[in-house]
This record gives sequence, C-alpha cells and structure tokens, in this order.
Amino acid sequence: MIRSAIAGNESLADVVTRQIIFGSIGFGVILLVAIIDYRFWSGAILPMYLVIVVALGLLKVIGGTRFGATRWIETGLISIQPTELAKVVVILALANYFSKTIEQPRDWKWLIKSLLITLGIAGLIYIQPNLSNVIVTMVIWAGMTWAGGLQPKHIIIMLVVAVGVPIIIFPFLEEYQRLRILDFVAPDPNASFGATYNVLQALAALGSGGWLGKGYGLGTQTQLRFMKVRHTDFIFSAIGEEFGFVGALFVVLLLGFIIYRCLRAARMARDPFGSMIAYGIAIFIFFQGAVNIAVNLNLIPVTGVPLPFISYGGSGLLSLMLGVGLVESVALRYKPLEF
Repeated sequence: MIRSAIAGNESLADVVTRQIIFGSIGFGVILLVAIIDYRFWSGAILPMYLVIVVALGLLKVIGGTRFGATRWIETGLISIQPTELAKVVVILALANYFSKTIEQPRDWKWLIKSLLITLGIAGLIYIQPNLSNVIVTMVIWAGMTWAGGLQPKHIIIMLVVAVGVPIIIFPFLEEYQRLRILDFVAPDPNASFGATYNVLQALAALGSGGWLGKGYGLGTQTQLRFMKVRHTDFIFSAIGEEFGFVGALFVVLLLGFIIYRCLRAARMARDPFGSMIAYGIAIFIFFQGAVNIAVNLNLIPVTGVPLPFISYGGSGLLSLMLGVGLVESVALRYKPLEF
C-alpha cells in the first residue's frame, strides 16, 4: 500500500525499501523479545525510562523539524522518532507500577503517582510540540489505570478534566494545531490546501472506492496525488479507494484480531505485570488505529497519528512490533512450566 500510495513520486521512492527493512528488523525484534522473559523488563524500567527522557530532551537540541514540530533525531542514514518508543516505555513503567502496588488502596495517592510517571514523558513530548502523541500517551495511562482498578469517583473526575482541559489550553496551542481544530469545526468546502482540503480528498477517495474499489494502483485521488501524506496519515483512504469497503473492513478486522489476541494474553497472563503489559499494548494499538481511521472519515480533527502496522514510519513500526513481542512473551509464559 505504501508503494501504491506514493504514486510514483521519485522523492519518496526509497520509502518502500526502508519500510521493508524496518519490517524485517521488526520480525527479529518480535522473536528476540518473545524469547526474553517479560519479567526481565521489570528490573530494567528505570534505566529505560531515563534513556528515553534523555532522548526526548535532546530533540530540542539536535532534533530535525518537520511540519512545525521537532520530533526526529537525524542520523544521516535514518530518522529516529523517540516518541514512538516512549509510548512502549510508558506502558512498561505503568505495568511495573501497577503490579507492585496491587495491594495498595486505589486512592488519589496511587492515581497521582501513576500520572506523574506518565507526565515525565508526556511533558517532553508536548514541547516538541506533539499534541497528538501526548493524547495517545494519556489515553494509555487512563486505560491502564482503569484496568488497574480505578474507582468510579476517579473516572467521573477524569472525564470532567478531559472535557475541560482542551478548552483551557486551546489558546496556548501552536497555530497549526488551532487551525486544524477550527478547520474541523467550521470547514471551508472551497479550500484548495490545508487540513480541510486533504480531508475532503480523503473522503472523496473513500467514497469513490465503492464496495470493491478501483483496483491496486488505480485510485485516482491517490495516483493523481490529490491527497497529501498518502503513505502515512491518509493511507486508510488509499486502501478504501483501491480496495473498497470490503478492503477497508478487512484491515479493520485484522487490527481488531490483533487487539483481541492482546486482550486474551492479558486475561491469561500469569501475573499482574504481564497482564498490564498486554492491556497497555492493546490500548495503544486500538487508540492509534481508531484515531487514524476517524481522521480519514472526518470524525475528529486531523492529527499525525499513523495507522498501526500499515502507515510508513520505521520508528512507529518497530515500536508496534516491540509491543507485539512483549505480548508474545506474556502469552508464552501464561502458566508454569511442567517438567
């Protein structure tokens, strides 16, 4: 799909090869991480957390800027996005915290400590600025606290905060972030550029695909490059145009199957640490997939959240495959070994 979505753009010709390389490395990561007992990571949380904090801090010093945000460390050969790995580190850190506090009362102290663990990384992501991944990180936190035994009174207060905070911080957002929200609330149907234009092209692509699509490499909105960032944020629309409703539904079902297997591993895990890891990865995949598809359907404002396992992005793909490896490790050890 990445090959089709770049539509012969010579400047993007190498992204297909790059993604194949990252995917191949990712399978190795899955096997390696699955072999390692997931409980090993409990003792490595602190150094991993500190390394990712340092990496995120370095972005402001040596990071590369694209689309108004400093999110990439340029090595000359590849671009590394620490934020993607940071989300997996947050899952591991929270899983470790919740497993070690399993006997503690679910009070405000317990909740605030988990929030501070998350904010240590989310705050550094926010100053890139990268609001979309801050939201992903906070949703991971909210989902894992709920799985960890969040009390109903906490849920109500969190919902109130979730509604109020966006209103309060809106004036302090970057200009492009405010424009994305305003374009969603009051779109200009005659826009010839910007977020509104791209969403309209995405909707046209999805709608024109019909039931079975126009065929691989034959989608007009995609191949004539009406859509921007077709191989990343809007690859779902390219799938819908070329493979139709059936193809798009197939992708959704595949993601749903992966999420189901993560939840099954969580349910069968031998201890709370393994269970929380699998729950966290399931939330991670579900939310990113739901947000990307919702953007393509114009249900929410445009964000930079990719479609899991399909959108171009080496760091994102490796992080997801690392997450799958962790869940595999949990699933392989769901019961004591028998001799």
